[in-house]
Amino acid sequence: MFAHDYALQANGSFALPDACFKVKALMDREDSTIEDFANVISVDPSMASRLLQIANSAIYSFRSEVSTISKAITVIGTQALYNMMLVDVAASAFKHFSNQAIDLKRFWRTSVFCGLASKNLALKAGIRDIERLFVAGLLQNFGELVVAKVSPELAKQCEQYDQQTLPWQLQKQHLGFLYADITAELLKIWQIPGKIILPIEHFNQAKDNQINKDVKVIYLASRLALVDSHPEVFEYDDSVDQSLCQSLNISQQDLNEATEFASKEAENILSLMSGQLYSKPSV
Repeated sequence: MFAHDYALQANGSFALPDACFKVKALMDREDSTIEDFANVISVDPSMASRLLQIANSAIYSFRSEVSTISKAITVIGTQALYNMMLVDVAASAFKHFSNQAIDLKRFWRTSVFCGLASKNLALKAGIRDIERLFVAGLLQNFGELVVAKVSPELAKQCEQYDQQTLPWQLQKQHLGFLYADITAELLKIWQIPGKIILPIEHFNQAKDNQINKDVKVIYLASRLALVDSHPEVFEYDDSVDQSLCQSLNISQQDLNEATEFASKEAENILSLMSGQLYSKPSV
């Protein structure tokens, strides 16, 4: 099987909700209004509730209570709205693809950590729209869940990495491609914006090609996430490429702060979502 074949199977099992396509279509139109977006979100109670929670959180510090969907969208913006929807989709998909072939807690911790580290490093590198990098970092390894469901034995083999044989090397060895390639193919099927897909497609070649800042950030964040998940096996000095850090003007202190931020926030997110992510999927 090729990466696209796995993506097709994943799409057949778990399709992107219509609301995401509708919001993206509205974003692509110049004449869309806030009310158009609000009409899409209003029909989904859980999405509407989450949106209001975010708009009223300390992140935005709005002076008065945000009580309507249209006001909430005005506060956070349509791009942040779309990214929020993708994160919710990811959480649902992670649960949908749950099985015993891989360590799911390690998988989810690594994914959340990578997203948070990407967001923090993007800010330090002067990248605009850091939430886009959070989504890319969160989703970059989604292909592992797909392989774990479709080809569980291969997923188990790819999980046996160590300091001599990194995860990406094992994926190439056993699959002929990377989990990120499956993710990229699936996101293309889902018509996710190219700015999210591009760093996922290329981050594992960042050390050799050094394409753009987004790619470099996801590369660094994925390595920090690997060390975070396996501190007894991997060390920062061996895993992080200093030339990429220099090209982004990211210092060792910046890396330490990104790691601390991602570790702390990951704990909070995992604590809040543990019941949703690790409960047995309904049949």
